[in-house]
Amino acid sequence: MAYNLKQTLNKEERLAPGHRMCAGCGATIAVRNVLRGLHDEDEAVITCATSCLEVSSFMYPYTSWNDSFIHDAFENAGATCGGVEAAYRALKKKGKVKGTKKFIAFGGDGGTYDIGFQSLSGAMERNHDMVYVCYDNEAYMNTGIQRSSATPMYADTTTTPVGSVSDGKPQNRKDLAQVIAAHNIPYVGQTTLVNNFKDIHVKSERAIYTPGAAFLNVLAPCPRGWRYDMSEILTICKLAVDTCFWPLFEVIEGEWIVNYIPKKKLPIEDFLRPQGRFKHLFKPGKEQLIADIQTAVDLRWEELLKRTK
Repeated sequence: MAYNLKQTLNKEERLAPGHRMCAGCGATIAVRNVLRGLHDEDEAVITCATSCLEVSSFMYPYTSWNDSFIHDAFENAGATCGGVEAAYRALKKKGKVKGTKKFIAFGGDGGTYDIGFQSLSGAMERNHDMVYVCYDNEAYMNTGIQRSSATPMYADTTTTPVGSVSDGKPQNRKDLAQVIAAHNIPYVGQTTLVNNFKDIHVKSERAIYTPGAAFLNVLAPCPRGWRYDMSEILTICKLAVDTCFWPLFEVIEGEWIVNYIPKKKLPIEDFLRPQGRFKHLFKPGKEQLIADIQTAVDLRWEELLKRTK
């Protein structure tokens, strides 16, 4: 079916307004648009690791979720979603449930890259018919902006504070989409909030309706942790893509596909400059730090392009 932006945006919201997420938060924008990948007639079962998203959208007895929702501990969203999907298949085989249900797990980078990686890896290896969606805001934002393995090099966080003896996080970030692709699952997609949301809409529908395991990694900026003006979220996302810090790509049955190649690849400082977590990099004498980040970004971009040939 051809993509129709107006029709997609007019779908009934599955994440209701009135939740307690911050203004300008990328997580709920990502979730709303991922759920637009569901067909109107299908129901979803949502599992969600402990996170900003969970504590702000599901505070007993109130919920913002219009589909069935299960709150998981930090470490087991993948296992819970896979277990519920397996139970559904067994019950449907016995004729005890009707209709089509889709299974979607959400987790932040802390609950996905780090604490929940073991259960995620297991669910992907077992090839459950589910989608795991990581909304990647590049730190443990819910508990005070601590670094995660998704945090970029030289970012200022509360556990990698910038000062006279530190330039921020010294390590580079983990490439989780590549790690999950190595599980040889049917579908992996990396996306963010760009191009009138077409990229995230198309990839979400593809992930949800591809039989077997699927994984979506969605860059979801956090205004508090990244320290940008909340009105600039879409600009930040576009700069992430145009600098190739966050490439848009898919891995479909082992075939790597780059969805967007900038006509003019922007320098990484264009992405770093609007964010307060990187302001120390623009002080005199810190030029080499920006050069280090540029080198890492260029290397990963070149490696990605080689995989598509």
